[in-house]
Amino acid sequence: MGSYELSLVTLAAIYVMLALSLNLITGFCGQISLGHAAFFGAGAYAAALLTKSGWPLAPALVSGAVLAAAFGFVVGLASLRVRHDFLAITTMGVGFLFIGFVRKQQGLGGELGLSGIPDHGLGPWGLAALTVTLAAATAALSLHIRRVWAGQAFAAIADDEDTARALGIDVMRYKLTAFVLGTALAGLAGGLFAHFTRFIIPDAFGFTVSISILAMVIIGGIGSTWGVLAGAVILTLMPELFRFINDYKLLLYGGLLLLVMRFAPGGLAGGIAALTARLRGAT
Repeated sequence: MGSYELSLVTLAAIYVMLALSLNLITGFCGQISLGHAAFFGAGAYAAALLTKSGWPLAPALVSGAVLAAAFGFVVGLASLRVRHDFLAITTMGVGFLFIGFVRKQQGLGGELGLSGIPDHGLGPWGLAALTVTLAAATAALSLHIRRVWAGQAFAAIADDEDTARALGIDVMRYKLTAFVLGTALAGLAGGLFAHFTRFIIPDAFGFTVSISILAMVIIGGIGSTWGVLAGAVILTLMPELFRFINDYKLLLYGGLLLLVMRFAPGGLAGGIAALTARLRGAT
């Protein structure tokens, strides 16, 4: 496997982590977030600044994830009283505020971006192995959450908050837990992304990136770990493998979203499940 193929594997693993982190918030707990890239960016900038200051990679990545989680806690706490469309607008506003803040900070590189991020020292194979391992761990965590009480509480909240509250579920606590956990994983992915590219700009964490992550979740199948994983891999690799698509990436994502919502509302996971059930019924 050459350096180009390894870079694709690394990038796909980073976006798998990102999509699964949003799935914890939107798919598991029903909280619509249109500013997820802001937490991705918070982790990226924090980890990059720390390694530029001489920190080793591992503690810098963890610190970036913690900062993103703290950012997520504040946003989540402020968003507890809003739902649905209002929550989407609130998180979208957070994304725009983050980009505006970064662009005005010369210490973060401003409009020109942050360069000179130190070499991680792992080599292409080492970084690919690390990102794939962390993506696999994120998927395993998602599957585990689905099987435990917290996952059941998330599902109840996603179905109907008022009913969940009547059943004795601490809705605010679980919504905040999902938000903090999802944003922490997004921050970890951001730190990996910063050290993969070694140069980051504000637009790498803008609104279109948030929409791209959401498209991965919806096309893969909201709430499905394996479906979202597949959606992230497909939508990450497609523009890279077919270069002519890259200029029309958002148009492609929009078209795919329309097709999925019209013909397969459950995404790839729901479509496969329906096809499997149909085949079983035919035998």
